[in-house]
Amino acid sequence: MTLVTTNPQRRVAVIGGGPAGLMAAETLAAAGVTVDVYDAMANCGRKFLIAGKGGLNLTHGESFEPFVSRYGTRAAAIRPMLESFGADQLRDWAKSLGVETFIGSSNRVFPSDLKAAPLLRGWLRRLRESGVHFHLRHRWAGWFDDGALRFSTPAGEVAVAVDAVVLALGGGSWRRLGSDGRWVPLLTEKGVDVAPLAPSNCGFESRWSDILRSRCAGQPVKPVAARLSPEQGGDAEFRQGEFIITGVGVEGSLIYALSPALREAISAHGVARLELDLMPGVSLAAISERLAKPRGSQSMAKHLHRAGIDGVKASLLRECAPEEAFADPASLAAQIKTLTVPLHATRPIDDAISTAGGVRFEALDARLMVLQRPGTFCAGEMLDWEAPTGGYLLTACFASGRTAAQGALDWLARSGSHIASP
Repeated sequence: MTLVTTNPQRRVAVIGGGPAGLMAAETLAAAGVTVDVYDAMANCGRKFLIAGKGGLNLTHGESFEPFVSRYGTRAAAIRPMLESFGADQLRDWAKSLGVETFIGSSNRVFPSDLKAAPLLRGWLRRLRESGVHFHLRHRWAGWFDDGALRFSTPAGEVAVAVDAVVLALGGGSWRRLGSDGRWVPLLTEKGVDVAPLAPSNCGFESRWSDILRSRCAGQPVKPVAARLSPEQGGDAEFRQGEFIITGVGVEGSLIYALSPALREAISAHGVARLELDLMPGVSLAAISERLAKPRGSQSMAKHLHRAGIDGVKASLLRECAPEEAFADPASLAAQIKTLTVPLHATRPIDDAISTAGGVRFEALDARLMVLQRPGTFCAGEMLDWEAPTGGYLLTACFASGRTAAQGALDWLARSGSHIASP
């Protein structure tokens, strides 16, 4: 085992080389602290690069109050971080790296070239020039009894003594990119309150018939509106968007936006009742009138086509509406406007875009320091929050990394000793 000790200058370890960890490292280095970034992978920012493969959605251009509301039950905890470093500050930061941004038609903010790699390369270069040291293939394995950090490396086990540490280890999805949740038992065994990790921004499973699966898997459903059944606690209003039928269920942006509510409904009831409006913008009365026209010798498929329902929507209607509804125009119209699709399970956590759960804010102080381990701070997706796609995930990761680093700086200013075991 190799022991690495601190030098006379204050030294902080940042564990995790994603956006939260790198922002923490940048904030600490700017204050003159010696910063060492440790990551289990061979390079930093792997999930960041994959997230930007189809166009990096860096943040969102909506006004502050709606932006904060996207964090649901954790909005109050996230608010002060965004007040300090929100969407505008994030765009200015990208510009400082030579990356201009623009607001797209959906109000999402992207780099002008839509790519993550140039931004990440410029950022890592600036961090190295500011004196940040990177230690790759160093997997954090907890603490030694004397409080030193324990790392597993290709060369063997390493002990690192530091003055403070920022943990930015990600959630539990995308295991192959480093977010594997292996940090959870390392904290829980030290008495830190961690909410179980769960898939978020994820797909859901439904028990499709072989006919629907063979005809519709991979097909988009649009335009459509959806909600969780109000009887299960969903909103009365439908949310419009689109999603995709998969071989095992549903996925896509509209489903991701509803994933917290759908996941909780499955946990509480064993099934989530997803309700679809297959013809948003067309009234129930108008659909009823169309369906009430004499069908004559036309097939039901032709009759539905004339009413505005065909393709994958017609298949979904056949799959999920009761057979007797097809005999009554009013009942069939009601099904088109509120079609119930039962969802029985989330997709596996490793298939999710992000995770819910993590270190509860109640286990932290206002600067994200772990109450059970003074001098240890947490940031990013390993915190107990979730948000929809659209730039909200990344923005909170950046903001929390900055908050944790500022907390570490404050703690160092008040403390004259290295991290000690509680």
